[in-house]
Amino acid sequence: MAASRKLRYGMVGGGPGAFIGEVHRMAAALDGTMELVAGAFSSSAERSREQGRALHLDPTRVYGTFEEMAEAESEREDGIDFVSIVTPNHVHFGAAKAFIERGIHVICDKPMTNTLEEAEELCRLVQKHDVVFALTHNYTGYPMVRQAREMVSAGELGTIRKIVVEYPQGWLSELIEASGHKQASWRTDPARAGVSSAMGDIGSHAENLARYITGLEMEELHADLSTLVPGRQLEDDGNILVHYKGGARGILYASQISVGEENNLRIRVYGTKASLEWKQEHPNWLHLRFPDAPEQIFKRGNPYLGSAAAHTTRLPSGHPEAFLEAFANIYKLAGRVIMARIDGTEADPRDLDFPTVQDGAIGVHFIHTAVESSRRRAWVNADYSPPS
Repeated sequence: MAASRKLRYGMVGGGPGAFIGEVHRMAAALDGTMELVAGAFSSSAERSREQGRALHLDPTRVYGTFEEMAEAESEREDGIDFVSIVTPNHVHFGAAKAFIERGIHVICDKPMTNTLEEAEELCRLVQKHDVVFALTHNYTGYPMVRQAREMVSAGELGTIRKIVVEYPQGWLSELIEASGHKQASWRTDPARAGVSSAMGDIGSHAENLARYITGLEMEELHADLSTLVPGRQLEDDGNILVHYKGGARGILYASQISVGEENNLRIRVYGTKASLEWKQEHPNWLHLRFPDAPEQIFKRGNPYLGSAAAHTTRLPSGHPEAFLEAFANIYKLAGRVIMARIDGTEADPRDLDFPTVQDGAIGVHFIHTAVESSRRRAWVNADYSPPS
């Protein structure tokens, strides 16, 4: 059934020079079903207006604060249907709360909040106000990640015994925040990033990817987090041993000082029958390996793939899909669920497959558990169920 109209959305953050805000805008625009109509793009009212002019928005819908935007847009007959929150971490909670309490749906960058108390409060508010909340763990949007999940769920790997997931980067191998580098400055600042840098920024992606593909939950973990660049306030490298419920073992490695690495997110899952491997820098291939047969390589866009991969595939085989398309899949699926709410129809169950507020709370719990384990130099209980 065709949607009755385009979705109207606003953005908090994503002002002049912001990398991730532009990524979110491109992702939201990719399918032509959403229109950016409002924004509070910066903590500076003048820079917010500057970004509004660059995007050719109605000046009366460019706001100096997210509080002003939430109040004004909730009172308009043509107000926004959802808000995209793309600020540094410390703003997520206040902004999300302001819009949720006014019945406005939310798509939020990760990690969801800086504290577990804030994360659990958002879980309760989402339930109370019955809004859609999507968290942009965008790597779950890749078709071959969804293919991997479907194969694990179908038992094609057998019982899962081991998970190895890593996310090495090298961009923080020097103290570039001291020179005023915008992205480095807030990611390494405890007041804005929270208790963690490497684990909060990219380790959370690794944790989410492993949980999404395998469906396994952590039981306990032992973390070794290190700050290897002198003068840095938060950790820039982390190694975690994981015990999963059911007996599987895992290794999670996240680093911002692995010189020469770019965004080399990689996962290997080993079962009793077979193993699989997926790499974010080569995202259109999924490797399946056996003890007694040749390796198989599954390629995105082919008819032999499952329905989960097909539902998020945009181009025919041989035409690469990558980061923006995966990001856009989160927007597309969440947007379809929001539109179903507006039109009073049932959402396609396949469209419900995006990270939620509960996934956000699990991610925040993981970050804080890793920090606690490293501080104590001990195994700690990682079991957690977010508020329903």
